[in-house]
Amino acid sequence: MVFLNEEDDLIAECNEVIVAKIARLDYPHNWPSLLTDLLCIIESTLQSLCTSSSASMLSTLALRRALKVLNAVLKETSSMKMLTGVKTMGEITNRLCGVFLTYYSELCRSQLSPILSPLHPAVLSGEHTLCIIVVAHLIYKCLVKLALWSWPRIVRRSKDDLQDLQVWFLELFQSSVAQLKLLSEQRISFVLALRSLPDPDPVAVATINSLTRHVRIFGKFFRRLQQLEPAKFVELPTCNAMVLYYWEKVVQAANGSSDMIKDASDAVFPVRFLVQAMVLFKENLAKWTPFRKGGPVSETTLSQQFVEDAVRLLVTRFIPLNPTDLEGWMSDPEEWVSEEDKETDHWEYELRPCGERVLMTLASQYRDYVVPLMVTTFKDVVSQPTTDLQSIIQKEAIYCAIGRCATRLRDVIPFTEWMQHYLAVEAKERNPNFPIIKRRIAWLIGKWIGDMGTPAADPIVWEVLIHLLSDRGDGTDAVVRFTAANAIRECVDTVSFDITVFAPFLPVAVTELVRLMHEVDTMEMKRRLAKSLKVIIEQADSQIVPHIEMIAEGIPGLWTAAGEEWLFKAQLLVVVASLITSAKEHSSTLVPLVIPLVQDGLSPGVAVHLDEDTLGLWLAALRNAPTLQGVSGPSLLQLFPLAISLLVGNLDLLGKVILIVESYLFVDAPLVLQNFALELLNAVANALTGQAIETNQRGIITIMCYMTQLAPSSFWAEALHNSGIFNHVVKLLRDDECSSAVLTDCVFVLARIAVADHEMFLRLVSAAAQVSSVPEDKIWEPILDQYWRQFDHMSEPRHRKLAAMGIAALVSTGRSEVLDRLPNEIFNLWTDVLYEIRESLRVADGDDDGLKLYWDVDVAPDSYFAGSRDTLEYDRRKQVFERDPVRTVQLTSYLTSALQAAERACGGAQVFKEKYLDKTDPTVLTQLKTSLAG
Repeated sequence: MVFLNEEDDLIAECNEVIVAKIARLDYPHNWPSLLTDLLCIIESTLQSLCTSSSASMLSTLALRRALKVLNAVLKETSSMKMLTGVKTMGEITNRLCGVFLTYYSELCRSQLSPILSPLHPAVLSGEHTLCIIVVAHLIYKCLVKLALWSWPRIVRRSKDDLQDLQVWFLELFQSSVAQLKLLSEQRISFVLALRSLPDPDPVAVATINSLTRHVRIFGKFFRRLQQLEPAKFVELPTCNAMVLYYWEKVVQAANGSSDMIKDASDAVFPVRFLVQAMVLFKENLAKWTPFRKGGPVSETTLSQQFVEDAVRLLVTRFIPLNPTDLEGWMSDPEEWVSEEDKETDHWEYELRPCGERVLMTLASQYRDYVVPLMVTTFKDVVSQPTTDLQSIIQKEAIYCAIGRCATRLRDVIPFTEWMQHYLAVEAKERNPNFPIIKRRIAWLIGKWIGDMGTPAADPIVWEVLIHLLSDRGDGTDAVVRFTAANAIRECVDTVSFDITVFAPFLPVAVTELVRLMHEVDTMEMKRRLAKSLKVIIEQADSQIVPHIEMIAEGIPGLWTAAGEEWLFKAQLLVVVASLITSAKEHSSTLVPLVIPLVQDGLSPGVAVHLDEDTLGLWLAALRNAPTLQGVSGPSLLQLFPLAISLLVGNLDLLGKVILIVESYLFVDAPLVLQNFALELLNAVANALTGQAIETNQRGIITIMCYMTQLAPSSFWAEALHNSGIFNHVVKLLRDDECSSAVLTDCVFVLARIAVADHEMFLRLVSAAAQVSSVPEDKIWEPILDQYWRQFDHMSEPRHRKLAAMGIAALVSTGRSEVLDRLPNEIFNLWTDVLYEIRESLRVADGDDDGLKLYWDVDVAPDSYFAGSRDTLEYDRRKQVFERDPVRTVQLTSYLTSALQAAERACGGAQVFKEKYLDKTDPTVLTQLKTSLAG
């Protein structure tokens, strides 16, 4: 333990971490003396401190180091979740809780209270006082660790199990409340006394800082207890009185001079202390409301006068913008707006956002008191002339309060009339101080319409927002424009959005957003504006088409200027993808923009940041492309080699790349295969033989299925052989080492090939035998074996029918390897399928009107469309589905034709009967004949 005398703070902090990490692993079994050694040093040095009247930071060094080490050990051990760690922390708690509470109580009683009682700053100038406060603070931090670990266990277990611990906890909590009030009042008195001194002593300043930190730890402790068990927290003895004391300090701060509130330790009311007070008050309000079903859950309920006074205090003192806010507004508008909109992160740490949340909670829990007050205030303020800065700031605070409580006020405040008669007028005011009001008007509209989903049916809403977005005259500024851009996004991005009302304002909205993106400096603001543009594009849908060119022209400049700002570049890719999706068949003009974006986004060094969004753009372009051939410029076909390279060399993106290749085939499979059939199937072979996960292996096989459906065999058969992929499929079936799902998909591919061109299938088998230097029956054997084995894994009727048609196509070839299995496997397979499905010809006016499928639905499953809904590809996939022979060809007719072809190939019906039909089970043969006869 000699390291506890280390004078260098940085080295000492490293020692704390090291000891805590070792203790997590080794205490108590391999380092049983750790706590004993620390406690011996703490007890001896603490005794020396209490008996001395001239302690210094140096003389208390070992004590302070030991307490910090112990605190680090407690922090580490309390975070352990395994039972061994929980047991260890329980033993530590039982050993230390009473001892440390005694340490703290005695130190406060015999040292801290006598020292701080004289209300004179001279008592703070001695280093002894500073040492006492620092040591007390460190002891209390250890107590907090123990208490926070114990609190959930005390709440969730029976009182008998933890009775002693519960008594200790309640004693600690009540003494903490008492100590908070005492030290808080003493601290305020000393700070006020120090302010009168022209040159305060540095030791006194350090003491005040330490005292402030110690007072603040009480609030941290109470807040964490409240977060862990809010319902039980409010039931703790003296809890409600403590929270109301905190609120009393908020009221006292609000009624004092403005310079008493600062974000500094030597302020009379530090901001962090006031925020703690507001948060504790806010979170307890839900337990105090008298309007809750079943009545109040505690004895504390707030009177109407108390609530109204609290609302007035918040609206007049804490919610209005202060000089620091206005200074930040003017010095860096972009940063100021970005920080203002980070509401979720900041409200527990900053005074104004916290005040707004307290107001919202009061309006929710005490609505019968707050709503009438807000309505009266609204009526008093809305029509009053606003000219000077102070009245403008106060009106802005009222508007803020109304926006925050919009859900409670929407039925009692006539928003449309307010907009028409007041907000629209104020939005056009030229007063140089009116940007404060205008920015809040834009924000208010966004809250009222966006948060509540209220339809913006009145064009006046859009007139005001578009004016605030585009106005560049007197009485406005960049903050107003940025806020208007965000408000437009909130209003547009609602379920009730009506594009017909917004359409007249669409050109200006799009133009101004693109203009602002070029003007702003920070990438954060560029990204926010791009997000607003994206939402407008998506909601405008086809009405964005006239503005495509204007939007697209600005993208290259923004892309180049962004450099390595990957988040903004990703947002630009999303914007272009949204533009394509909305434009659909009119998106052809964007191809010259898409190609360089995709190439750059997937280039080395860039792809690691932008690959997902780039592939999303590429897929959107393909799914909405009417053709792959450019009329007089670049075409999407020139990107296909890039897709092939990704198919081979990027396992992480394989799933998305498979969809891209599918999209190419659905747009124009003959064109793609005419130019890249061998390259594509080489890539498919490499990907299938690589380390792809099962889902992607099945996706690769699906590519081959679509290929056989979308193009004649002359486009793909030769490449299927030359690439080795046909041989590889046969090998997969022979080895039988893949999952049944992959093997079943391989059977589907073979069935598709056979249905598409059974003669070509024979040629592929023959070529595969030559390459492998084996007889053809060695190729047929695994194919036919797996056909039968995987049949039971086919659950969907359309898949089982495809299998039946595929084997029927092979039967029609007359190959003995196939026909030898006819009496047993094939006939059984056919009878199973025929038993499950029923089909008949639709007849209308005596003409054949297609096939009626009793076994299938008219719409393909969602998985078939692969997320392509609302794109041109959806229609293309639907047409392929509807033209699929599985849906258009009657199975009984198909099987009959196959058997007739087999008879001819065998030398006639008699030969066929003797060689195959006579070997069939009579019952099966009868069932089959009955089914085929209809």
